[in-house]
Amino acid sequence: MLKTTPAAKRRPNRLLPQAALFLLGLLFAGASAAEGLPDAVAKVTRRLGVPESALGIIVREIGSETPLVTLNPDTPRNPASTVKIITTLAALEELGPTYSWPTEVFITAPVRDGVLDGDLIIKGYGDPYLMTEEFWKMVQALRRQGLQTINGDLVVDNSYFAVQEGDPGEFDNRPFHAYNVLPDALLVNLKAVYFHFYPASDGKSVLIKTEPELPNLNIENRLIPIAGPCGGYQHGVAMTVPDPVLADRVIFEGRYAMSCGHYVFARSVLTPEAFAYGAFKALWEQSGGVLTGTVKAGVAGPELRPWLTWNSRPLAEILRYVNKFSNNVMTRQILLTLGAELVGEPGTVDGGIQAVQQYLEKNGISSAPLVLENGSGLSRNERVTPQLMADALLRANANPFMPEFIASLSIIGMDGTARNRLKRGEEKGHAHVKTGTLDNVSAIAGYVDAKSGRRFVVVGLLNHSEAQYRTGEQIWNALIQWAFTL
Repeated sequence: MLKTTPAAKRRPNRLLPQAALFLLGLLFAGASAAEGLPDAVAKVTRRLGVPESALGIIVREIGSETPLVTLNPDTPRNPASTVKIITTLAALEELGPTYSWPTEVFITAPVRDGVLDGDLIIKGYGDPYLMTEEFWKMVQALRRQGLQTINGDLVVDNSYFAVQEGDPGEFDNRPFHAYNVLPDALLVNLKAVYFHFYPASDGKSVLIKTEPELPNLNIENRLIPIAGPCGGYQHGVAMTVPDPVLADRVIFEGRYAMSCGHYVFARSVLTPEAFAYGAFKALWEQSGGVLTGTVKAGVAGPELRPWLTWNSRPLAEILRYVNKFSNNVMTRQILLTLGAELVGEPGTVDGGIQAVQQYLEKNGISSAPLVLENGSGLSRNERVTPQLMADALLRANANPFMPEFIASLSIIGMDGTARNRLKRGEEKGHAHVKTGTLDNVSAIAGYVDAKSGRRFVVVGLLNHSEAQYRTGEQIWNALIQWAFTL
């Protein structure tokens, strides 16, 4: 029999009531929180004048069956870019973290003594990260195979995706802004050009350079250099595109203050085929090659075999660019890839949506509350419930590719779209989240690692007239701060 001293006998009598009170306190605290917002968050919403009816929130500990906070969990709301979580998670699980996109190059005649007396065909399969540096590497690989002169045309085969009809400016009437680019199976550099503006050394003109260089893009520089302070929208630079379909000529006008120094912005120009041709021609000639022909659309025939296959970076790496920096067109490329791979070629938006729905249902998550338009969140029509988003995050945490998925999310206070949030608090580095912002929409979804060592799924959706004016950000900061203390 275990012997006890009188002191040992008395100690449980003192600690038992304290332990009971502590556990009882936790029980009531959990019940209270589940009924509505935590006090720290409610104070912020009251100060900002945001009604609880405009919010949808879930906070749930990993491994727990009962959420700590549920507020309007089944009300569908516009999720803005947080919907990328669902699209990218489906891609990660269905395609695998090592999935890569090929870009195939075909020749229509033999290469003799470095000369191709025929066309060079480039077929894209939707690589979301066929950036200039990757395209340059592909060009160098062609040169290493002995190709020097192309006495034919560059043929662009983008048939792996169905042609994306629509107005790129439909969302916000900004058709040439880079985030509005429509997907394409051969999308070089996301069809984005960085326009660099420099004051000339003589002070009498403004220089304009592009990145990448595109020899088939005509730039008219009508900028007038002036003295005085730097200011105004786009530093006074106005860009017009006379032919919005071809977009092969741009005009820059305005008064540019020399005190602005170097200024840069990104815009989308040219058609996908013309952009690929311009980028290829510039890189090819820089490497010492010769291209005598022009560009045309076409399809590589079944009788042809790839002369070169260039593989993209793996999906797990690409997802970091997608989620951390909320890249819309890359997400749309991924959605069409899901459609092509899982539903059938050519890839379509409807096929991609079907693939995402099938993924959710297969994993026991009802897709009924989900409304997808393009999978990126750049939409007025997309809808998701906090419950569905939380279920997706719980699924992500439990699957074998959890490290790859969480690594794709922005680290609070450190990188991506959340780099400037809570950067001076204890919470810095203790949350991996996807943010979302549109007019009248603010959202956050991800994981908070509390200082107790517990991990929580946190989802917040706000649809309100003042949401974009940092209102949502203040509420989500308070929610993360509260979860961090648990």
